[in-house]
Amino acid sequence: MRCYRHAFLLCLIFAFLSLLYVFNQLASTLEDRGSRDLTERRIPKRSSHDSGHLPRKRPGLTGLRDHEGGVDSGRSGSAVKEHRDERSHLAVVACGSRLEETLTMLKSAVLLSKKPLHFYIFAEDDLHDSFRSALDSWPRMVQNKFNYKVYPISFPEENAKEWKKLFKPCASQRLFLPLILKEVDSLLYVDTDILFLRPVEDIWALLSQFNSSHLAAMAPEHEEPRIGWYNRFARHPYYGKTGINSGVMLMNMTRLREKFFQNDMTTVALRWEEILMPLLQKYKLNITWGDQDLLNIIFSQNPESLYVFPCQWNYRPDHCIYGSNCQHAEREGVFILHGNRGVYHDDKQPAFRAVYEAIQKHKFGENMETTLLQPLEATLKTTTNTYCGRASHLFTKRLKQSVMSAKEHITQR
Repeated sequence: MRCYRHAFLLCLIFAFLSLLYVFNQLASTLEDRGSRDLTERRIPKRSSHDSGHLPRKRPGLTGLRDHEGGVDSGRSGSAVKEHRDERSHLAVVACGSRLEETLTMLKSAVLLSKKPLHFYIFAEDDLHDSFRSALDSWPRMVQNKFNYKVYPISFPEENAKEWKKLFKPCASQRLFLPLILKEVDSLLYVDTDILFLRPVEDIWALLSQFNSSHLAAMAPEHEEPRIGWYNRFARHPYYGKTGINSGVMLMNMTRLREKFFQNDMTTVALRWEEILMPLLQKYKLNITWGDQDLLNIIFSQNPESLYVFPCQWNYRPDHCIYGSNCQHAEREGVFILHGNRGVYHDDKQPAFRAVYEAIQKHKFGENMETTLLQPLEATLKTTTNTYCGRASHLFTKRLKQSVMSAKEHITQR
C-alpha cells in the first residue's frame, strides 16, 4: 500500500512539473510574439520576396543598394493617387549627355497616356538636380499624371568598373533593376532614345498576354535575316533566328527574380543574380552589344520565358534604311520609335529627327493636332529622299489616333 502512495505522489509531482513547464513555454511564446509585433510596427514591411530567412548565396551583389526605401530618391513629382492596377511603371537609365533626350522620351509618354505613370530614373549623380528641376517645372496639370523617383547608378562594387564600361556608360544598369527595385512587380524599361507614339498603357497591357512561363517581352533585332546582325556576325548564342533588341523591354520582375535559369556554364539552374557575372566572364571577349548580348544568351537557353512582340513596338532605322521591312508597322503604323545610332541628332535619318524635334519643341497645353502633328507631317514630306522618309507616313499613322484620343480624354475630364 505504501508503494502505491509513493507512486501516486510521484505522478502528482511529475504532472505538476509538466504543467509548470507548459505554462512557462506558453508565456515565453506570447512574450516573443509581442516583441515581434512591436518590431514589425517599427520596421517597414518587407517585400514578399524578402522573407527574413537566410538567403541562398548570391555572388556579385555586394554594393547594390536597396533604393526602394527612398534612399537617394527624388521627391514625388505629382499628386497621383496610388492605384496600382492603373499605373504603368517606366524605367530609364541616363548617363552623360542624355538628359534632354530622356526628358523628351518622358514627355512623349506623358503627352499621350491617359492613365497614371510612375517613372524610375537612374542617372549619374550630376544629372539628378537637372532631372528634378525640369520635371518639377512642368505644368501642374501635367505633373498630376505621373510620379517619379531619381536613383543613383549602382553596380555590384566588386565588378562596378567592368559593368559600367560594358557597351555604353551605364547601359548594363538595366540588368540589375530587378535586384534594386525589389518592391516593383512589373516594369517597362526603355532606352533614352525612345519616343512613344501611342499611350504607355497600351504596351503595358501586353503583360496580360503573358502565359505562365513568360517573364519578359522584347522585339526581334531584325525582321529580315539577310540584313540581320546576330545571324551573320554573332560569336555567342542568341535568341531565335535574328536575336532580340533590348531597347524596349517589358518585365514581370517578380517572376524574373524567382526563376532558375538554364545555362551553358553549369548543369545547375541559376537565379538572375547568380548568372550575370559568370555569363559576362565567359563571353566578354565575344560580345559586341553589351547587356543586350547577355540577354540574348540567357533567353536563347530559356526561350519559353520570352514573349516576343512585333517590330512596331520597337521601330528602328533598320526597319526602313534599306526599304520598309516591318510588316506590322505597314498595317497598323509605328507604336514606339527607337532612334538608335544617334539619328535624332544628325542628318542621316531626317525622318526620325523630325519626330524627335516635333515632340521636343511642343509646348504643354497647346493643341497637339495643330502645333505638333500638322507641322510634323509637313516636315516629313521633305524627307522622302531617304528610304525611311518614304516610309514616314507610318510614323504618324498611329500618332494621329493617339493625339485624337488624348484630345477627347482632355475634353471629357
